[in-house]
Amino acid sequence: MKTARILPLLLSLSIGQALADTPINLSHDATPNARISVSNVKGAVTITAWDRNQVQVGGRLGEGAKPLAIEGSDSSMTIRVESQGKSGWFNWNNENSMGSTTLDIRVPKGASLDVDVVSAPLSIDGIEGGKIKANTVSGKARVNARSPSIDVDSVSGSIELAGNADRVALQTVSGDILAPNVGSDAELQTVSGRIRVSGGPWRKLNLSTVSGDVQLAGGLAPNGTFDVDSMSGDVQVQVPSNLSAVIHANTFSGDLRSDFGTVQKVEHGPGSELQATAGSGSAKMKIETFSGDLRIRRQD
Repeated sequence: MKTARILPLLLSLSIGQALADTPINLSHDATPNARISVSNVKGAVTITAWDRNQVQVGGRLGEGAKPLAIEGSDSSMTIRVESQGKSGWFNWNNENSMGSTTLDIRVPKGASLDVDVVSAPLSIDGIEGGKIKANTVSGKARVNARSPSIDVDSVSGSIELAGNADRVALQTVSGDILAPNVGSDAELQTVSGRIRVSGGPWRKLNLSTVSGDVQLAGGLAPNGTFDVDSMSGDVQVQVPSNLSAVIHANTFSGDLRSDFGTVQKVEHGPGSELQATAGSGSAKMKIETFSGDLRIRRQD
């Protein structure tokens, strides 16, 4: 009698698990430079470029999600994980109650990507030539690509950028920004995360932070602009010895030191400032901190 009661229970649990964790095996022909949109609330998203003109989706679909499909044409398609319940702002609990979905996606190397994730780490690898835009809430975003434009927004997850991008826009609230090879145009923002960025020569670099520490290393293009604003985070800037720029730097209560020019105490108040010209002064550098220390170093 006990066996008769247990077997249906085990069968029910087995069926429930199978439904809760469904393998994904989808494919769709694609143009070499297709635009691909991906959305996932919970789980993980891994996007890898390959030499085929095809999009392939593997992974496992979480409990409570609708059957997955690749929608659209060969040149523009969407892969969206959705709840079986109603979606929208007034039904967010349906999305939140879904099980974790893992997406393992292959795309053409020249594809452009638009990715939205919430509690899901994101990895993009191997894109060459396509534009990348990504938004994440709490998952870490890692991008390794050669792209004319990379735009990533994160709330509490860090952003790691490898490869090379001519233009980047990276923004976090509490996550770190790590980008060792940023091209000529960079927009970097964080509240409390650290920023570690190298690259250039920059035609335009704008950086702002509240309490996160900053380390920047790179040169400026002729007539380039370099603007850094920090509230309480420390800022360290390394520039080439052949720098050609007019440098304006000041701090209200932090310590200011520079390998260029002479730091002066302001006439009224505790602050320090620097007005200096390196080389012919073709570019412009402006660096301001409130209470954070500021260092401007000459690279050997």
